[in-house]
Amino acid sequence: MSFLKITDLRKSYGALEILKNINLEIDEGGFLVLVGPSGCGKSTLLNTIAGLEPITSGEIAINGKSVAGLHPSKRDIAMVFQSYALYPNMTVAGNIAFGMEIRGVPKDEREKAIKQVADMLQIGHLLERKPSQLSGGQRQRVAMGRALVRNPQVFLFDEPLSNLDAKLRVDMRTEIKRLHQRMKTTIVYVTHDQIEAMTLATKIAVLKDGVLQQFGTPAEIYNNPANMFVADFMGSPAMNLLTATVEGGGNDLAVSLARPDAEPLRLPVSSVGGLAAHVGKQIVFGIRPEALTDPDGADRNARSLAEGDCLIDVVEPAGSDTFAVTKLGGKEVVARLRADVRIAAGQTARLAFNLDKAVYFDPQTQQRIA
Repeated sequence: MSFLKITDLRKSYGALEILKNINLEIDEGGFLVLVGPSGCGKSTLLNTIAGLEPITSGEIAINGKSVAGLHPSKRDIAMVFQSYALYPNMTVAGNIAFGMEIRGVPKDEREKAIKQVADMLQIGHLLERKPSQLSGGQRQRVAMGRALVRNPQVFLFDEPLSNLDAKLRVDMRTEIKRLHQRMKTTIVYVTHDQIEAMTLATKIAVLKDGVLQQFGTPAEIYNNPANMFVADFMGSPAMNLLTATVEGGGNDLAVSLARPDAEPLRLPVSSVGGLAAHVGKQIVFGIRPEALTDPDGADRNARSLAEGDCLIDVVEPAGSDTFAVTKLGGKEVVARLRADVRIAAGQTARLAFNLDKAVYFDPQTQQRIA
């Protein structure tokens, strides 16, 4: 049975509908990440789970019990905010213990809980400091410690790493993942950073304009995007989305991609369901940079590999990889090549397309064809 279940949830402010018929569920111990661009409704959805925002209609259930209409204090959740929300006049120990003190937890139990989470988060040496004496990463650990001592049914994280610098964000991401593996508590986590979503989640919900675009595992979201928005939003560099024409008939299908100053590039695609209905029509051909590489670096286990010559516009060495930019289908295309590949801007280079990894979209509906 699902531990957290959201059914037909809607949230409106007057005539403005913010969340539109959201349906999500996650098992106990799962890590659900809500991801999407600013203004998509992900923080509002988190706040409805927390009870900080009333819902307009629908249902939220935790461990089989409806929490719709329940005061936040009655929901057995703990929240970690983007702004840390620490009490500046209290020590670290006081901040961690404050909620327990309010609930009347005996002093010896409070001290035991403080030591336990301080050891877990490696902040034992900071217990007597005030928040003003801490770095951003240390404050975030204190905010997490304050939530952890609650031992709630569900943890809610609202963009907890967005105020940290890039390196610290990566370090804290690892800490949160390690914490989840150790505690196996159910977590709902909001971020606009799709790398955070991919690395932390057991399930991802992608939102846009208050509508759930896709819900699935990180692998499902990355490899089988439901529409062009998800394909473009998830992944860095983003998926290449190119205008192409479907040619042929029966089992002999191909996609044709325009090339500057050359004949179109024709890539054979063995009978992909749904494509046959688009013969003679334009579609959007999607391929991730790592599925477009130099022939020697191509996946030898791929069932369908095709090669073509492409004029290279830009070469970007990136240490472990080399990125090459070319033009196909009237757009810039990023290929991910081996670090030691010999390639230069202005050259024509042979590239390999792993068509096992290709996806196809209807340009009108922007939904997945195949």
